[in-house]
Amino acid sequence: MIDNTREHLPPCIIGTWAWGSGINGSRMIFGQKADEQQLIDTYARAMALGFTFWDTAEVYGNGKSELLLAQCLKRVPGAKISTKHMPGRKFRPEAMAKSLAASCRRLDIEAPDLYFLHLPMNVSENTHAAVSLLKAGKIKSFGLSNVSLTQAKAAQDILTASGFTLGAIQNHFSLLSNPDLQAPLIQWCNDNQIPFFSYMVLEQGALSGRYSHKKGFPPLCMRSLNFPKSKFRKIAPLLELMSVIAEKYHVGTSQIPIAWAIAKGTVPLIGLTRPQYADDLFAGAKVTLEAEETAALDRLARDSGVVIKGVWEPDFS
Repeated sequence: MIDNTREHLPPCIIGTWAWGSGINGSRMIFGQKADEQQLIDTYARAMALGFTFWDTAEVYGNGKSELLLAQCLKRVPGAKISTKHMPGRKFRPEAMAKSLAASCRRLDIEAPDLYFLHLPMNVSENTHAAVSLLKAGKIKSFGLSNVSLTQAKAAQDILTASGFTLGAIQNHFSLLSNPDLQAPLIQWCNDNQIPFFSYMVLEQGALSGRYSHKKGFPPLCMRSLNFPKSKFRKIAPLLELMSVIAEKYHVGTSQIPIAWAIAKGTVPLIGLTRPQYADDLFAGAKVTLEAEETAALDRLARDSGVVIKGVWEPDFS
């Protein structure tokens, strides 16, 4: 087992959802594509700044993300890697081991530092399968993504019975995800020293400060369909407050939702595609919001009436 407790983690985990191509790749999801050299340069810069934990998945770019990350690891070794198994609706005992082997081949590693169940399908059965992989040394730690507190507790019981513990929880968590609903899960994670990785903290750029009702997302991509300009109008007061707070701390607007996620007891998982974004993140990760600022952001987010929830997410109510 590796130590994934917060004091042994960087302030943010770096995600590679926007790397790669195809149906789950950058252009289809985000409406833009970074060239490979730019991504390699981004990785090198982030590593130099101390962001040494990288997250990927077998479905990101249909494996292309893992292949690109392997190129990065060859140039600058030393990163911790998490990747994910996408389960089928029907549990198959051999499925996780096969997915793991394929991911390790693409990443050119012997074992990931953290291996996630990407969706909460057959959580108990898949956790038992993960226990076998842990005992065999094929994964160093096991985590769950997109899960409820009940599912997390059930998996933890199975793991502790075999002498292991959950390595992390990774859930969608942002100002616009109705965050209060996940507060009990986050508290349970912190009480049990299980990191809670919060992804989509910037809502795929909607909370970055780079877009508004005047300048929306690139057309014909998933995020432009999920976040039209009408939603940007509703969150305009929230974006304005973020900008004011960012100016106070001398950072970019995109760093304020990240600081908010840290204040909520989570470890933000942030996608990077440009070296300058790594520099921005390094500056923003040092920001500690005042309680009044966090509360004001919460209030404006609730007042907007905008709630983003993926079809893959459990019901937290």
